[in-house]
Amino acid sequence: MDESRMANVGVVELFVRTIGPDAAPEPPLVVIHGGPSWDHSYLLPGLRRVAESRRVLLFDLRGCGRSSRDLGPEAYQPEYVVEDLARLLATLGDGAVDVLGFSTGGQVAQLFAEAHPERIRRLVLASTTAYPDIAGYLEGWTEYEQRVEAQPGVAPGMDDLETTIAWAFNTASTSIWNLDLLDSYNELLRGVRFSGDWLAPYLAGSLHPWRPGDPEAVLRDLGRPVLILHGAQDMGFHVRAAHRLHAAVPDSALHVIEQAGHMAQFEQPAEWARAVLDFLSAP
Repeated sequence: MDESRMANVGVVELFVRTIGPDAAPEPPLVVIHGGPSWDHSYLLPGLRRVAESRRVLLFDLRGCGRSSRDLGPEAYQPEYVVEDLARLLATLGDGAVDVLGFSTGGQVAQLFAEAHPERIRRLVLASTTAYPDIAGYLEGWTEYEQRVEAQPGVAPGMDDLETTIAWAFNTASTSIWNLDLLDSYNELLRGVRFSGDWLAPYLAGSLHPWRPGDPEAVLRDLGRPVLILHGAQDMGFHVRAAHRLHAAVPDSALHVIEQAGHMAQFEQPAEWARAVLDFLSAP
């Protein structure tokens, strides 16, 4: 199965894509992509493997991909994404689903867990963070600093869409760990439907926090299994943030993938998918 549709969730329409077996008795795995000004497609290298045995539901956030765009800066806030997802899930029924949030989407997933814990059966937090104070974790990492130094800047005069695209390609060397895969990663990026909609509120500093006020308490109180899935060489959110959250949420599971950076689902798709499937099928 690989089916797409538009879902009206009130204020916006969301582009929704379902992949996986035609017959799947388990609840779907609902995926929240990151960016946020990307679409869902960059997650497919790992999720296609998950979809060999589980139904996976992906959607483009408001202002992204083929979902409603050009809504105006005031329409872009993390809590609106949370409510978009709640309304989308209401179209599927009232049962709990499995949720995977990647990067920025993992922070949205924490907000969703705070607002709608009853809708979550199991939660995967992939390549993300619960903390705002982790920039210092990267200090002194020579490989990271050398890669950042070599990255080109954004040319002046670009519009928001052009700037978003430039950032994605310019930071490719810190998005993945294995630079032998750089050409393949850039090819993956060329298939992404980027948008510039979220850039203006970001640059204006008007975005509300992407995480709950106390993410650790939210996840401890959730009462659902939580998997923290992270690349060992993540240069976006250092792996120390994953270990820190795992220590703060005693009932969580932690899976660290070696030889993988922020885009672990791209660099190590087989191990990434196996970790997700093992977690979703655990007793």
